Amino acid sequence: MLEIGQKAPEFSLSDQNGEIRNLKDYRGQKVILYFYPKDNTPGCTKQACSFGELMPQFREKGAVILGVSKDSVSSHKKFEEKFGLPFTLLSDTELSVIKAYDVWKEKKNYGKVTMGVVRSTYLIDENGVIEKAFGNVKAADNASDMLESLG
Repeated sequence: MLEIGQKAPEFSLSDQNGEIRNLKDYRGQKVILYFYPKDNTPGCTKQACSFGELMPQFREKGAVILGVSKDSVSSHKKFEEKFGLPFTLLSDTELSVIKAYDVWKEKKNYGKVTMGVVRSTYLIDENGVIEKAFGNVKAADNASDMLESLG
């Protein structure tokens, strides 16, 4: 995980509509940047839908939500449409942002070791500085935990 208090790494990634999004475009707002393993899997769906359900409360607190995985733009578009997700999904097929935010790690699954995205969430302040960092988050609790962390 990156350190609290450090400048969040800048990025330019395509969203689910193919538009380029940059972290600097969100200056002046709190950003919840969450990394998840894969579209349309049970845990990731639960996590995304929870963020979607709490979206009005996040907006009230002046926060935007950006979900990042290594899935393609078209996969993100299908995921967004299937579940009516009201926030931006960013495609990082090159793993550049996933690695910059230190969430690409060794994972053990049924004794097999592979590399993958560790479900992690960063709260980035209005000036682009990491305010909070959470690794190995629980999919079901992540959205409500992040809402609480906004105060």
